[in-house]
Amino acid sequence: MKINGTPYRSIWLGDDGWSVRIFDQRRLPWELKIVELKTAEQAASAIKEMWTRGAPLLAMTAAYGLCLGLRENSSDIALDKTYNMLLSTRPTAVNLRWALDEMIKAVKPLAGAARIEAAYARAAALCDEDVEINRRIGEYGLTLIKTLASKNKGRDINILTHCNAGWLATVDYGTATSPVYMAHDEGIPVHVWVDETRPRNQGFLTAYELSQHGVPHTVIADNAGGLLMRQGKVDMCIVGADRVTRNGDVANKIGTYLKALAAQDNNVPFYVALPYTTFDDTLESGDDISIEERDAEEMKTVQGLDNYEELISVKLTTSQAANPAFDITPAHLVSGYITDRGVVGNIRDLYKFAA
Repeated sequence: MKINGTPYRSIWLGDDGWSVRIFDQRRLPWELKIVELKTAEQAASAIKEMWTRGAPLLAMTAAYGLCLGLRENSSDIALDKTYNMLLSTRPTAVNLRWALDEMIKAVKPLAGAARIEAAYARAAALCDEDVEINRRIGEYGLTLIKTLASKNKGRDINILTHCNAGWLATVDYGTATSPVYMAHDEGIPVHVWVDETRPRNQGFLTAYELSQHGVPHTVIADNAGGLLMRQGKVDMCIVGADRVTRNGDVANKIGTYLKALAAQDNNVPFYVALPYTTFDDTLESGDDISIEERDAEEMKTVQGLDNYEELISVKLTTSQAANPAFDITPAHLVSGYITDRGVVGNIRDLYKFAA
């Protein structure tokens, strides 16, 4: 995708061929800041402190974090230590563990310089795979939008999304946004309702992406979605996922469950877009998912520009706060899963995708 007309991926190597570049997403949409990662510890901080975010992109950052760790010390002991450090950064998103396991499989039989070379090669391949996966998600999701457009000729197709499951959350294209970009590029009139998504306001990242691509959109408060559905102003919901269990339960950014409930009550299709790497066949249901409880200070402050165009944080309350980062949407509220292998209504059909 492009920023100010320049093509970018969300993670890439520096000119030296080994350091890692990412956007500091804490500064977006106000400032486009590129940061350089040179150590595994820096990669871990970037993941934990949300310089970078989104289940697929966290996975790729962890993969390159392992590469950086191996550059410092390629021994088995150091490899295990780096693996465990990166794995502990974010507990809910399963993609991170998957990517680290893929890296271990690639490097474990090797040693020294060969281990480092293999690590960088595997991380690059994982990034390329992520781009292709998201492109295919877009193609399959596009068929759903085309169907709606054929039934509603002459008007915009209104799509509601939650959080940011766009290209800033992946290497490119995004998951939930990939079908939207493809529909827009094909000339289908689409409009996106963008939840602000408190407390981190990742919806503004989605709005930033859509603005760069020229997709019509409107930012709304988290709790406005139900009213819009009741008023007939939402044709479909598409959200991403951080983990989907065997029975089809979905872990996603806090607030997703409420959107699914409103969608069911108003007969609005509710779709979850995910790569096969987000499907966790080791867990039976959402009850088994560890929900990350983040720092309460995220709830107590908000970031924005002041009257002098300076980026500042403003304290909202001194009260005690709780900050669960994710909720669980039960499978019976999901109309279908948009995957890189097709659109399926029954989660059992996803089993073959995990292989």
